[in-house]
Amino acid sequence: MTDDWRTDRIGSALRGENPTVLRRLTAGFAVIGDVQFLPGYSVLLADDPAVDRLSDLPRPKRLDFLSDMDRLGEAVERACARADPAFLRVNLEILGNTDGFLHAHVWPRYAWEPAALVRLPVWLHPRDRWSDRRYALGPEHDVLREAIGDELDRSAPATGPAGPGAAHRG
Repeated sequence: MTDDWRTDRIGSALRGENPTVLRRLTAGFAVIGDVQFLPGYSVLLADDPAVDRLSDLPRPKRLDFLSDMDRLGEAVERACARADPAFLRVNLEILGNTDGFLHAHVWPRYAWEPAALVRLPVWLHPRDRWSDRRYALGPEHDVLREAIGDELDRSAPATGPAGPGAAHRG
């Protein structure tokens, strides 16, 4: 598989070709982030590539997206808290500044982050964190990736598109 999925993250998720997909949720896809300088970083992708902001969704789908964001945030929180005693909290963000599709960032935050940054937005971390190969998603993140997926499975609704048996494993 090539990196072509990066140019169409949602379309590749819909086709089952996006290797970062953790699970299919009600209104989108939970994916693990391409960079892991904060281990457990995840993203919720809306399942419609034509939607570029929350207000583009009809209200019921909008509420489903926000519920999925909450569900992913809690899964990241539980998995990261078990994996690292220095885990503090998660930050949830819908920014819409760079990518032209609706998505939400789920950033775990840790006590080992530099003191000057731990209470500030993640975007103030040094720019090289996004491109340094040391922080690229890789096999060393499989345990945390699986833990987040397991937490999503535990929180799955009893019925509906994200219910048991309908979970997409990426």
